[in-house]
Amino acid sequence: MGRFTLPRDIYFGENALENLKNLDGNRAVIVVGGGSMKRFGFLNKVEEYLKKAGIEVKLIEGVEPDPSVDTVINGAKIMRDFKPDWIVAMGGGSPIDAAKAMWIFYEYPDFTFEKAIVPFGLPKLRGKAQFVAIPSTSGTATEVTAFSVITDYKSKIKYPLADFNLTPDAAIIDPALAETMPKKLTAHTGMDALTHAIEAYVASLHSDFSDPLAMHAIIMIHKYLLKSYEADKEARGHMHIAQCLAGMAFSNALLGITHGIAHKTGAVFHIPHGCANAIYLPYVIDFNKKVCSEKYVEIAKRLKLPGNNEDELIDSLTEMIRNMNKKMDIPLTIKEYGISEIDFNENLDFIAHNAIMDACTGSNPRKITEEEMRKLLQYMYNGRKVNF
Repeated sequence: MGRFTLPRDIYFGENALENLKNLDGNRAVIVVGGGSMKRFGFLNKVEEYLKKAGIEVKLIEGVEPDPSVDTVINGAKIMRDFKPDWIVAMGGGSPIDAAKAMWIFYEYPDFTFEKAIVPFGLPKLRGKAQFVAIPSTSGTATEVTAFSVITDYKSKIKYPLADFNLTPDAAIIDPALAETMPKKLTAHTGMDALTHAIEAYVASLHSDFSDPLAMHAIIMIHKYLLKSYEADKEARGHMHIAQCLAGMAFSNALLGITHGIAHKTGAVFHIPHGCANAIYLPYVIDFNKKVCSEKYVEIAKRLKLPGNNEDELIDSLTEMIRNMNKKMDIPLTIKEYGISEIDFNENLDFIAHNAIMDACTGSNPRKITEEEMRKLLQYMYNGRKVNF
């Protein structure tokens, strides 16, 4: 038996933020990041709309990139003191992910982080609050997913929390927020979205429900990401929708080792998540094609890429990804990113072991051993074509 879960409501298009005026509640906490939402006036708009709904507001500001366990625990304490019936998270993936994790410990103060990281093992939420997510970047799609990624800086590990309870009640996809993204963020989040869509299309739990969403997201991203990178306003709006479609797909089909490796190298080398995915995706496609070549061929054909046979079509797909990276100034290898060979080798065994243990690795279409993971990482470091 399968399952397909989405937010109850998705509001999208111009002025979608106004739907906050229709919330029914008494108190809302707004979780935001480093200040861009305030600088561009969106935080003020959200506060005004909530107040028009008769809702008292409290802010939790300053959530850092790659939110930490400490940030989550501190935010949950603020929520327990304020007692909101709505959690409104806005900004990039970090504040929304952090707010999701805060939600757990707001509703269950005695719950432990060790229990929270067990996939699909959370207690039922919504006893105290409902959740609204408002993304400002076009990549993570955490506004429609059952996931949250939190970093334990003491152990240097990123933990993806996974449970359908974490799927927001409502998502607001307002294109105006995405228009503020700088070029590098547009590139990284866009390639994160492409990785979501491609990994979801081949993941072990892909289905007739997730495949059309993943494929349409791939087509849209291929069409609009480079234009969005050049700050084309219309393309930014299309990308904001495309990344959401990719999120709907991977939240249900799950992901693969591109994300498993990105989580673990990100925690050690601090490679931005979307950038890491962009680097690793072509190597993972070459690794996975032994078991799901027909799926990659379908993508290449839908994108009208050149090729007379399976190998040529899949090579066209990986070359397309690398060309997109080049055009957006994204490195093609871990070495090119700037990680020294000494640093890489010192951390190789640690990263390979933890990438095997990552929650995303289990849904990769091709099973991978720790020895193969270590070898794959070495190919990613040096830029060798995967042939095993």
